[in-house]
This record gives sequence, structure tokens and C-alpha cells, in this order.
Amino acid sequence: MDTVFGIVAAVVALVGLLVALGHVGYLAMLNNAAKQRGAAGGSTADYVSGRWKIAGGTTAVAALGLLLTTGGVVPDILGLLLGGGAGLAAKQALDATRTQFRSP
Repeated sequence: MDTVFGIVAAVVALVGLLVALGHVGYLAMLNNAAKQRGAAGGSTADYVSGRWKIAGGTTAVAALGLLLTTGGVVPDILGLLLGGGAGLAAKQALDATRTQFRSP
């Protein structure tokens, strides 16, 4: 039973890490597009520069959660909570960023 829980915890933490990395990738893509626009993309570049801390923090926490899932039951629980929570926070931050720049 411990093995099944460990696998589930690792999958949840891995999905959380992938979501956090997706947020980082979206910000990188948005930042690149803003730099290509020059002065017209200045406000977008400023917004993105303020969001890097959130993206980096959620990615670091999700990675820590994934690393914790290699231990026993207690680290698996902590890894599941950290990885899943970081994934949810990254998803909310990604949705907020996408809403900010959604074309009408």
C-alpha cells in the first residue's frame, strides 16, 4: 500500500512541476514577444518581470515536492501537498496572466 501511495504522490508532484514549468515557459514566451515589439511591449515586459518571482517560487516548491516523494510515507504526504499546492498556485497565476493579455 505504501508503494501505491508513493506512486500517486510522485505523479501528483510531477504534474504540479509540469504546470509550474508551463507557467515559466509562458512567461518566457510573453517576455520574448514583448522584447521584439520594442517600446510598444514595455508594459508587457514590466508585467512579466514582476511575475518571475511567482513562477520561480512555484517551480522550486514543486521540485522540492517531487524530491520529497522519494522517501517514506510522511515525505510522500509532504511531497504530495507541496507539489500539488505549487501546481495549483502556478495554474492560478498562469490563468491570471492569460486573462491580463487575452485579446478581445
